[in-house]
This record gives sequence, structure tokens and C-alpha cells, in this order.
Amino acid sequence: MPPFGKGERGVLDERGAGIERRFEAAFGGEPAAVARAPGRVNLIGEHTDYNGGLVLPVAIDRDTRVALRPRADARVLGLSRERGKSEADLAAPPASDWLDYARGVARALADAGRIPARGFELCVETDLPQGAGLSSSAAFEGAVALALLGAAGVILARGDRPELARLCQRAEVEFVGVPCGIMDPFTVLCSQAGAALWLDCASLEARPVALPDSLALWIFDTGVERSLRSGAYAERRGECERALALARRALGRALASLSELSLDDLVALEGALDPIALRRARHVVTENQRVRAFAAALARRDLGAAGEALFASHASLRDDYAVSCAESDALVSDSRGLAGCAGARMTGAGFGGCTVHAVEAAHASAFALALAERFRARFGRVPRHWRAAAGAPAEHFAR
Repeated sequence: MPPFGKGERGVLDERGAGIERRFEAAFGGEPAAVARAPGRVNLIGEHTDYNGGLVLPVAIDRDTRVALRPRADARVLGLSRERGKSEADLAAPPASDWLDYARGVARALADAGRIPARGFELCVETDLPQGAGLSSSAAFEGAVALALLGAAGVILARGDRPELARLCQRAEVEFVGVPCGIMDPFTVLCSQAGAALWLDCASLEARPVALPDSLALWIFDTGVERSLRSGAYAERRGECERALALARRALGRALASLSELSLDDLVALEGALDPIALRRARHVVTENQRVRAFAAALARRDLGAAGEALFASHASLRDDYAVSCAESDALVSDSRGLAGCAGARMTGAGFGGCTVHAVEAAHASAFALALAERFRARFGRVPRHWRAAAGAPAEHFAR
């Protein structure tokens, strides 16, 4: 492979300096590299990434920070502020442990000839909630990847980041065992500060999408933790693969993905696909349309139309894709009618996690208080929630 191009480094901030100090206390001496990567909230375009479709995520102003130093042997030593200590050999099989993600990235980079295959010491901290659908794993992987490259003297140019996103995806799929799509690592590494990201997951064509100043984004955590290692996520992917195989035979076309189907194709396939396969395919086709409608509404500053696309997306995820839960449904339905709320939907893979709410900025605080109270009345607890702003992509810090 050709070498990565020369890129730029961010300036080490106070939080970066803090994790540098924690590394020194834990391992003695300075780290060789410090990096950060943001979480993301997907505004619309759910379960379309691995179906070759459209997504519109935004990197947020919460992130994961790592400090790292290579070792001369193959041991990987990790210290997480949130998850404690872990240790393993770089070549050892996955151990269903948080350190698997870092080892998987290191192995993917080494296999691609980007860094030497050797162990490292790692200190990590995050303000991203785990298991909430805000891409904490991709943030960790992106930060580790930039730190490993930085420690090897490689600072990425922007044009090299899509390749690094694919290597992070490969690490999670092939080593960790999570059949994730390209959206999360691509957003973490390739987004533009202050904007959402339009991404065609088949071609990796991407462009920034401006968010109106009048728009506030609230994220509400259902408190229902989910994991992409669970069987339901893999089951949905399998159902889509079955639907694609049936559609190819019925239509006699060499379809690359469900996203190549049209609404007319869905009508023609009603007798060829079983009810579950048809519903999964219908979600993918209509969700791609909703991404286009949402982006067009943002461009003309029409929050009402953008919000209706969000509500319609949630209904499709609930009914056609069957990945919602009672808490997500309540947060979305209870948003309707609250002053300033344009739209809402579950975000992330589903089966729990978070919802995202598009709210007129002038009503942001009152909206959050009212929705939290409605949730408390239903479920007896106040959900975690926070206002999110568009953040910056992952970066390696100058030291």
C-alpha cells in the first residue's frame, strides 16, 4: 500500500494533558501519542449503512481520549477510567473484553503494513455513555488508530481517513465479532466540524450538511442498554441478506444491495418475499427516501418537514424493522405536541439506547424538562439526557 499522506495535528488541550498525566502515573514516563475521537448521533438513516444506503449522522461534542506508548514485546496493557485494567497478548484471540477493540485495531493496522505488530500501553477515558447507541466503540477505535499511527510517526492527511475507517470497521467485524457497518468509523474519522455528514455507504461519497442555528438536538437515554454482539442485530442483517437473495431471483437482476430497490420493485416483490423479508426491505427503501427528504428540508430551513421525516423513520423502525422498545416509543410519542419539537426518533441500532429530538432552539430547555417529566411519570425514573452540538472529527494531538 502507498504511505499515508502528511496530515495535521491538533493542539493538546487540558483534557488531553489530563490523560497524559494519568498515563504517566499508571505506566511511568510519557506516552508517545495522545488522540481523541468523538461519538456520533445518527440523525436519520438507520440500518441502511450495511444495506448500501444513505445515512446522515453528526459527530457530537462528547468524545473518547487515549494516551498510548508502544512496547518492545507483544503485551497490551490497558487502563480505562470507566472499566478498569485489562491485559492481553496482541496475538491472543478476542476475550470479550473492552481491550479487544484496541487490539483489533492494532492488528488491522499491522496486517495492512501501517505499523509494526507490537504491544502497547494504553490509558483511556470517555464521557460517552456505553451501550447507548452513540458509537462509543467507534470513538475508541478511532482514537486508538490515530494514536498508534502517531506513535509510529504517521499523521494522517484527510484524504487517507476513509481507508482508516475501513480498517477500523474490519477490526470490529473480523476481530471483535460485531457485524457493524461503515457509518460509525467513517463519521468519527471523516466528519467536518460543526456539520452533519451525508454519506452514501455504497460509494462512500460524503459531503457536509449544515445544521440551522435554530435547531437544537436533544439526546435522551432510555436506560435500556443494548449490545451489537447480541443476536437481534445479527438477525436483522441476516433477514436483509435473505430479502436481497429473494429479490435477485424474483426480479432477475444482479442487485448489490437492498438500497437498489425502488418502491415499484417492492410492489412487484409482494408475492416473492415472505412478510418479514418484505418489511425489512421496505424499511431500507423508504428510509433512504427519508434521508433525502430530511437533507432537503434542512437545506431550506424547514424544521417541520425535517421533523416529520424523523417521526416517519421511527415508525418504520418500530413497525417494519422491529428494533424499537417501549421506552423509545414513549420518548418519541411524548415529544409530539410539546412546544418547539419538530420531530424525534430512536437512534442507533435500537433494542434500547437513545432517542434524538429536533427542537427549536428557543424552546430547548423547556422541552427537555417536559419530556423528562413525562418519562418519569411513565417509568418511575428520570432519563439521562443532554443537548448535543456538532463536534469535530478525531484528531491526534501535538505534544
